[in-house]
Amino acid sequence: MVTRPYFLWDYDLTEEDVQSLLRTGDEETRIWLASRILESARYADVWRYLSLAELRALFPHLKLKPPVREAWAYALQVWETAASNGR
Repeated sequence: MVTRPYFLWDYDLTEEDVQSLLRTGDEETRIWLASRILESARYADVWRYLSLAELRALFPHLKLKPPVREAWAYALQVWETAASNGR
């Protein structure tokens, strides 16, 4: 049985569809999916779909609720600072 990811309860997309759209979909689709993942997926599951590099590239374009945007912006800043300090 093919199931849809729990964070897309209202769309008829499979796990394979999501992975494919994130890799080969147009920019608007990738932005929508990444936004949905960051807002609705568990933290550990985010990394099943997005790499840190992909998140950084898409982040300025994502449509996120303000508290979600602030939390992810802070995390990206902390990770960037840690990386530049060699951690």
